Amino acid sequence: MNAIEIIAENKIREALDNGELDNLSLSGQPLDLDDGQFVPLHLRLSQKILRNAGYLPPVLQLKKEILQLSERLAEATDECARESIKRRLFEKKLRHDVLMDSERSVS
Repeated sequence: MNAIEIIAENKIREALDNGELDNLSLSGQPLDLDDGQFVPLHLRLSQKILRNAGYLPPVLQLKKEILQLSERLAEATDECARESIKRRLFEKKLRHDVLMDSERSVS
């Protein structure tokens, strides 16, 4: 953390302690990060169409499947089923890592 970040953090912490941020207009409401403001203008329409169609990029789809398999593994009692889930979980994690590595090498 650099000096400017430390100063900013201290000012924010001080304002929180003094109650200066308690009565903000949107306080306690979730942020709407899906409004596309961080997406380049030429990609907004295509991404909105894909999102509305329920499409997930491959990396996010794999993360979703990994979470689901992890939950199933925690609930499984049969050793045979646990081994099967572990094997599928390992394959999904491996595929996820390969995709992440390929994305890093492209950027």
